[in-house]
Amino acid sequence: MAKNTNVKSYVKSGIVAAVVIAVAALGVWGVSALRQNSGAPVADAIAGVSGQAANASDLRLAVIRMDAILADASALKDLRAQKEKYENELRDELTKDQKELEKEKKEIEESQDILSREALQRRVVEYQEKVTKLQRELTERAQSVEQSYQKALAELQAKHLDPIIEGVINKKNLSLVIDGRMARIGTGVEGLDITDEVIKAFDKKISKMKMEKPKGF
Repeated sequence: MAKNTNVKSYVKSGIVAAVVIAVAALGVWGVSALRQNSGAPVADAIAGVSGQAANASDLRLAVIRMDAILADASALKDLRAQKEKYENELRDELTKDQKELEKEKKEIEESQDILSREALQRRVVEYQEKVTKLQRELTERAQSVEQSYQKALAELQAKHLDPIIEGVINKKNLSLVIDGRMARIGTGVEGLDITDEVIKAFDKKISKMKMEKPKGF
């Protein structure tokens, strides 16, 4: 009974999605092979395959909604708030720098009839260099914010969320966990969705996660 081996791949991409992709790839290969009419007969090829399969009565299933965990877990909310704080700071600086550049641009335009051609060209070049430098610095700092956020997110998942999900799977003795965003649950089914339980356990384990200070702040 496979329980823990699929947890990490599920968290990142979803078990159902991974299975669909794998099956689709095998299906394409199978059609191609049949058209070529080559290789061993199917009966011979699957001769070593066991007839054993999971019995529905033995399966213990659950659904988990990762989108809800990302939206509602306290530590993840805290991380998003930190990221937004840096982004807002960067946005404020950009607004200030833009105003200063606009002012300088206006001054250059007004000095066209005063400065010599060489002096005017020099000021235009200096202005363009300032704009290029600002764009580069803002881009690098924005990328640094995203990198710090993603690093903290990955650490939070690996050290805290994954163990919680694995622990819930073990405690409930589950055979398979399905991504709730792709599942359709009928009425009258209790205990199938484990999302809220995972969020509560996750919040109990950790409620805040310090994001590494991005470069340039």
